[in-house]
Amino acid sequence: MNETDAFPPRSSHPADDPETASEAVATESRHDEDDRLKPEYVSAVRDAVEAGDAERARELVSPLHPADVADLIELTPADERAAVIAALGDLVGGEVLSELNDYVRDDVIEEMEPAQVAELAAELDTDDAVALIEDLEAEDQQAVLDAMEPEDRAAIESALAYPEESAGRLMQRDLVAVPQHWSVGQVIDYLREASTLTSDFWEIFVVDEGHHPIGSCQLSWVLTCPRSVSVSDVMKREQTLIPVDMDQEEVALRFQKYALISAAVVDPAGRLVGMITVDDILHIVQEEAGEDILRLSGAGDGDINEPVMDSYKARVRWLLSNLLTALLASSVIRLFEGTIEQMVALATLMPIVAGVGGNAGSQTMAVTVRALATNQITASNTWRTIFREMRVALLNGATVAVVIGIGVTLVFSNPALGGVIAAAMLTNIVTAGLAGAAIPLIFDRFDADPAVASSIFVTMITDSMGFFAFLGLATLAGLTGSG
Repeated sequence: MNETDAFPPRSSHPADDPETASEAVATESRHDEDDRLKPEYVSAVRDAVEAGDAERARELVSPLHPADVADLIELTPADERAAVIAALGDLVGGEVLSELNDYVRDDVIEEMEPAQVAELAAELDTDDAVALIEDLEAEDQQAVLDAMEPEDRAAIESALAYPEESAGRLMQRDLVAVPQHWSVGQVIDYLREASTLTSDFWEIFVVDEGHHPIGSCQLSWVLTCPRSVSVSDVMKREQTLIPVDMDQEEVALRFQKYALISAAVVDPAGRLVGMITVDDILHIVQEEAGEDILRLSGAGDGDINEPVMDSYKARVRWLLSNLLTALLASSVIRLFEGTIEQMVALATLMPIVAGVGGNAGSQTMAVTVRALATNQITASNTWRTIFREMRVALLNGATVAVVIGIGVTLVFSNPALGGVIAAAMLTNIVTAGLAGAAIPLIFDRFDADPAVASSIFVTMITDSMGFFAFLGLATLAGLTGSG
């Protein structure tokens, strides 16, 4: 089977004849069971480009969705991307660029002329166009804006005036708004006759004379109501309005809480200036969740396309901070050198107490950070949350303490040593529960991101307390011997 047979054009509507049906089945060879592009397909496109057969490359890629084209570019080695993009030509449009990984997109845009970027940005909704150029250097950004049509440039400049990761950056300016005194018939006529309406919408906003949103109507309501009925009589008056300067994470939480499909965005004076739709929010939810996980580990952006030096700088500072906290924990061990020398078994068991305590603290910390990120913890339930986690820690600590106590007693034939490690384990897991809940809350109380450095402090506390409790109790118990 040659390459042409392996990757025939994808058909949106397979015919009933066997030849077309077989082609439709064969197109699935581009994707694996997880809907990812197969390595052999990516290799086929790269081979066509390398052979100088741009027509063949375009034939292979043309049936793909823009998101799949973006995946193809990302899967291509960095030193080959320029050649692949040049071969694909207009198949790499604005939608493809908007789907690209941020780092890959920046590299691609750097190779383009400002006029090219401006042309591609003009194909997109305002929010996607802003995402395309907002991270450019100031000089390059201005060059792209200068190459745009005045209307498009004004819309993007207006969006760029809002803070990063705010509703103003995220919103679309193309929407449908009608006055409250219109009838349903007037709305339908307007929708049919207006030539400048946005192509994708399912909700109509109703505004007063000052352009303040006072309600909304779903398209289904408009289509099923008599023409003579007033819009104000069928609209839904309860609305979730999004302030233009609201952080995008808060916007996502509102969409989740109230199960929104779209929402009006208002300026400080309460005037309607845009709307946000759920497809934009899905991206934000994924992005914010990923950021929190990566911050917990101190891994920076955690992107496989991030430049090596950027990853190094983001990670090394947390490793150095962790080194300092580890030195503090080791200083606790030094206080009990005499006790360790008298009983070598203590050195064997110390890492168990610290390690299990660290895991317990990480569990509590992850739960707390997630609860903070989703607004589940407020001033009214903070202490209740801490006490809950303490109860969980106490139950976990008691269970693990009994198991480790019995095990050490049997292995070392030393009931006193078993009792000491059981008591130390219980103490450290309870401490870990308190630290894992309290430290993120303290960071949040002082308006610091609780996901950024909580793990380092929780690790320091659980290690130090684990060593101190175990060795301290062993000293008080007078455990001596050669092992």
